[in-house]
Amino acid sequence: MNRRQALLTLAGAAVPAWARAKEYIVYVGTYTNGNKSKGIHAFRMNVKTGELSPVGLVGEVTNPSFLTIHPNGRTLYAVSEIANYQGQRSGAVTGFQIDRNTGMLTKLNTSATKGDGACHLVVDKTGKNVVVANYGGGSVASIPIKDDAGNLGDASAFIQHKGSSVDNRRQMNPHAHSVNISADNRFVMVADLGLDQVLVYQLDPAQGSLTPHNPPFAKVTPGGGPRHFTFHPKGKFAYTNQEMKSAVTAFRWNAASGVLDEIQVISTLPQDYTGTGNSTAEILCHPSGKYVYCSNRGHDSIAVFKVHKDGKLTRIGNVSTQGRTPRNFNIDPSGRWLIAANQATDSIVLFRIGKDGNLTPAGQKLDVGAPVCVKFLQVA
Repeated sequence: MNRRQALLTLAGAAVPAWARAKEYIVYVGTYTNGNKSKGIHAFRMNVKTGELSPVGLVGEVTNPSFLTIHPNGRTLYAVSEIANYQGQRSGAVTGFQIDRNTGMLTKLNTSATKGDGACHLVVDKTGKNVVVANYGGGSVASIPIKDDAGNLGDASAFIQHKGSSVDNRRQMNPHAHSVNISADNRFVMVADLGLDQVLVYQLDPAQGSLTPHNPPFAKVTPGGGPRHFTFHPKGKFAYTNQEMKSAVTAFRWNAASGVLDEIQVISTLPQDYTGTGNSTAEILCHPSGKYVYCSNRGHDSIAVFKVHKDGKLTRIGNVSTQGRTPRNFNIDPSGRWLIAANQATDSIVLFRIGKDGNLTPAGQKLDVGAPVCVKFLQVA
């Protein structure tokens, strides 16, 4: 090998996997109530053109409203957002083996989440545990992945949240709505809509244990209702959307101490919006760290924010999702594409992300019954 070939080889090795990606499988979690869907659907996506080709129903399970994929790319886990599992007041998590050639899913096993209404989950970065938020039960649990096949054990940790907040209709009890894990795998962040808190837990992946951190939480605006949460890719900031106040709270994140400090609250809606009943759903930071996106249900749009050097945001626009109730959206790892899931109008819609962060419809709108969650898996 000559010097030029050696340099090219080293340069190629330094290129992240997504930069070489040619194809994704896009998995879509749904609600199965009303027989619009029977579970998890999949599409093949050409990374260069964005073209989506339906694969169809790939895994049957009740109300797989949120999905997560193991770091090894061989296993997918889905919550079942239900109130009763095997006679106990609990939701469930089901593991599926992924056929990377076809996109089809083969069911492994199911584990109870110990609290009802399981709504969000993530695999820790060692691949040893699934951490899940129970909305109805207002709790968080850790479930061990007990073998290389991806089978689940019984919950190794369970913490019941306690308390309430100011809204007598929606905040009389805790409602854990999402779980996110810090880049160093030390902390689990749980946004609890009922408490107006983002709770912080220390994670021991070897034991599958969760321990309240000190301080144990960061507060948001009373009556705001934190729903989802996202870390900035550079690790200095984080953001949560206030579902009930149609706003985003920006935090400074101290990764060493595990402390969130609020630095800003900003609306997700245009100033001239006069509608009522809007609520936010998903929030994500662009892989570049330059933009933050948040979905509005009611206004039925995605708010686009520019991120400044101090972590604060400026809203630069709102883009219609071309459907109703954008429950979730996701950005592909390359940062070029965004797929929005319109729950109430049974569609997913593809958008191109411009260099300025703005979204442009890419001409693809595909049918999926009651879509809730979108996940990308690189397969080629």
